[in-house]
Amino acid sequence: MQPTIDHTLDIQKIRQDFPILDQEVNGRPLVYLDNAATNQKPIPVINALTRYYEGYNANIHRGIHHLAEQATAAFEASRRAVQEFLNAKHWQEIIFTYGTTDGINLVAQTYGRRFLKEGDEIIISTMEHHSNIVPWQMLCEEKGCVLKVIPVDDNGELILEEYEKLLSERTKLVSCVHVSNSLGTINPVKTIIDKAHEVGAVVLIDGAQASSHLDIDVQALDADFYVLSAHKLYGPTGMGVLYGKKEILDAMPPYRGGGEMIKEVTFAKTTYNDLPYKFEAGTPNIADVVAVKTALEYMAGLGKENIAAHEDDLLQYATEQLNELDGLRIIGQAKHKIGVISFVLDGIHHQDTGVILDQQGIAVRTGHHCTMPLMQRFGIAGTTRASFAVYNTRDEIDRLVQGLRRVQKMML
Repeated sequence: MQPTIDHTLDIQKIRQDFPILDQEVNGRPLVYLDNAATNQKPIPVINALTRYYEGYNANIHRGIHHLAEQATAAFEASRRAVQEFLNAKHWQEIIFTYGTTDGINLVAQTYGRRFLKEGDEIIISTMEHHSNIVPWQMLCEEKGCVLKVIPVDDNGELILEEYEKLLSERTKLVSCVHVSNSLGTINPVKTIIDKAHEVGAVVLIDGAQASSHLDIDVQALDADFYVLSAHKLYGPTGMGVLYGKKEILDAMPPYRGGGEMIKEVTFAKTTYNDLPYKFEAGTPNIADVVAVKTALEYMAGLGKENIAAHEDDLLQYATEQLNELDGLRIIGQAKHKIGVISFVLDGIHHQDTGVILDQQGIAVRTGHHCTMPLMQRFGIAGTTRASFAVYNTRDEIDRLVQGLRRVQKMML
């Protein structure tokens, strides 16, 4: 799946691949700018789901009949596709989960329970999604570990000098987001990983927002764990990936008990299966796993470099246009960002902003974006967030700006 080199994309042709975009909301053409929550699905991905259910719906790994063998082959082909996408060394290092949250909880409840003890320290950052905060808090409450937090500066960037001060021989695990879902900040995760490894800590990277925008090479990063969700890769919901280094995954106990994760079961003792199946108990989300391969192929066909260039153009244009609005303040001015802009309007609650924009057919996200501690850091209750994907256009950004002018006219 080699990306193309031509950075010019036919966006109008691409939009035809996304049938959901061709509709009106409240009598206006839909402008979908909520891609950080989930992006839309192209026809090839929708067709892949249909083909599975119409053509070879069967449980995997256990059957010897034709449909079961077809389904198993398609399921495992997706594992190989994800391995290539992340540049994992071994296919056994790719564990299918139900999403990023599930992957983080798996690590917390298996690696954390097995290897962390009272007094050990876990480091996260101020900009983490709740799914990368709460599982570690739960582990700390159970094991007596100490949770420490990397601070964020006024631009929405991690203060690496403070991170280095937090590191010590007591640091056993660092868990950090690759790209902030609230601010769009791209964190220097390679530096974070290297510094943690110097004190012997393992590192988990939350790649939910990064995976559709940045090239991910887990070997080059030297990440111990990397988690992501398919629904932010133009793929289906309810399916995610945990990458883990093979030697670490081998040392971890299973997460859930049941079928598939076993070799032999007696009432006296159970022998667990090999990787990756040790962590994939029960009937998995087969159709959505199968379809994620198609989603990765779709992105590769467009070229990830091309997608990134287009989204960066949208980010720069939107930043310029929004800065022209009096009373609008962008939260998060990091030097390195993806196509996410969070902002507040003076004197107007973000929920009111979202409702009035929706009346004009413009879909944005409002609230704390599951990052309440980050909102508290900036002294705000929440923001309005516009986030971009490959099918968005400058014209849609113009409509957003016009919509915000209407919000101000109505509310001020």
